Amino acid sequence: MSEIYFVRHGQASFGSSNYDQLSELGHEQARLLGEYFAERDTRFDHIITGDMVRHRETAEGICVGMGLAEQQFQVYPELNEFDFHSVLRAYTTQFPEHALPEKPVAADFFRRLKKGILLWSTGELQGDLPETWASFEQRLKTFCDTVMQNHVGQRLLVVSSGGAIAMVVRQLLQAPESVMVELNLQTRNTAITHCRFNSRAMRLSSFNNVPHLDRPDRQSLITYT
Repeated sequence: MSEIYFVRHGQASFGSSNYDQLSELGHEQARLLGEYFAERDTRFDHIITGDMVRHRETAEGICVGMGLAEQQFQVYPELNEFDFHSVLRAYTTQFPEHALPEKPVAADFFRRLKKGILLWSTGELQGDLPETWASFEQRLKTFCDTVMQNHVGQRLLVVSSGGAIAMVVRQLLQAPESVMVELNLQTRNTAITHCRFNSRAMRLSSFNNVPHLDRPDRQSLITYT
């Protein structure tokens, strides 16, 4: 059986000077996911990550929870998140009346980011952006094509980011660009998106599940940043 478990990274350090590292809660989420896999004797032929710190730290935490010794991860930069800081900056520059308040909360940030991504997807976002929407689409398609060519018959764990996973799901569903935005903003930290594949196609089985956190005493551990 060929299957792939896409996992969004654990809670990162939103609001700090360096977002690209897990918070204390993010490390806990990753470890609990690993324990979930261990309890079900779910083993992976390969563990794959993007090359962001939060991806690596999440994969390491999962391995700790699974009781695995130090692992070598396969690293694919194609799995990295799009540069949402640049998208947000371009949007607020293009629409200065929508500048962030002096003391923004998460809702202020995501409301503007959503509008910025939609403009980016249609080519209407102005400014110096490090990546086009088409390039973002293509690198995720390239990754999935590589999986289908090289990993048939295997079970893969892939740690990535919300936007990248949402793009994969949008492509699998052949859905409009706006669907990626909606999926991105609702993807939970360390959520599992499960797919099955062969050499010809990849199909979505489930999206955004947190079985390791879906119990009454862990509801406070479910986060979106």
